[in-house]
Amino acid sequence: MEVKNTKVLVTGAGGFIASHLVEELLKRNCDVTALVHYNSFNRWGWLDYFPGNLKKKLNVFSGDIRDPNGVREAMNGCEIVFHLAALIGIPYSYHSPDVYIDTNIKGTLNILQAARQLGVTKIIHTSTSEVYGTAQFVPITEEHPINPQSPYAASKAGADFLALTFYRSFQTPVIVVRPFNTYGPRQSARAIIPTVITQILAGKQEISLGSLTPTRDLNFVKDTANGFVKAAESDTAMGEVVNLGSNYEISIGDLVQKIAGIMGKTIDVGMTSERLRPEKSEVERLWADNRKAKSLLGWAPEYNLDQGLQETIAWFKAPGNMQFYKPDLYTI
Repeated sequence: MEVKNTKVLVTGAGGFIASHLVEELLKRNCDVTALVHYNSFNRWGWLDYFPGNLKKKLNVFSGDIRDPNGVREAMNGCEIVFHLAALIGIPYSYHSPDVYIDTNIKGTLNILQAARQLGVTKIIHTSTSEVYGTAQFVPITEEHPINPQSPYAASKAGADFLALTFYRSFQTPVIVVRPFNTYGPRQSARAIIPTVITQILAGKQEISLGSLTPTRDLNFVKDTANGFVKAAESDTAMGEVVNLGSNYEISIGDLVQKIAGIMGKTIDVGMTSERLRPEKSEVERLWADNRKAKSLLGWAPEYNLDQGLQETIAWFKAPGNMQFYKPDLYTI
């Protein structure tokens, strides 16, 4: 099926990846309902900064993924659901795991239950490469053991299994999309690339980071958003788990120097204890096998790392965008 002109729901729509997905869906003339987290200021996250011609095309629903009634109301009449709402900060999950269970697992249950009741055509459920833990073999295929190493990763693994059991038990039309580390404009400074860029732009000669030895497989956010669309359009991926990755790994240390080089800066790096994960919780290696995405979805990344970093850095340098960041503080 084509996504074009369909009525869709995007949960977590004010967030980083979801806001880029909303943009892509609007380009395809979709009727988009954007579920954003209710707050008394009526703020819509990154959707607030969309140009007026895009904002007026949106149906924004303020609610809470943990509330089954609101979820059902937001979903009513939608053909496709892109479920991206989640708590994602790993350090925050160490001291507040309860809310991760409520949001990531119970929130997913609410989506699945409402979809059954309303007869939704397809649910694209968002996973994460963190559920694999440190790679036991590379590149990581979808058959890799699930070995979460943080409360966040455990909550996402639980949500994934719940979604798949609804497919197997009730024929609920679910596809599990598992992005590896996504980066790009609008990403929170809890992630490594914005952390490095914002500290350099703040004029720091020595930037503060955690461990430099882990490797990551990095996707530019436009590629990730396109992967979600391809999943929704696939006729062969129902009930499947599909990695979205670049099939390339880079260490954090090498990534930092690459960013500094693109920005024309020479920097030193200092490790601070608060930025280190507990030893057994650190995911040391991630490297995606993306052959299944190519075969089932017809998806492959269009951006290489240098291209994605250049576009990301340009966004951070643009007037006004640094106001969203606090480079002197550690963001969890």
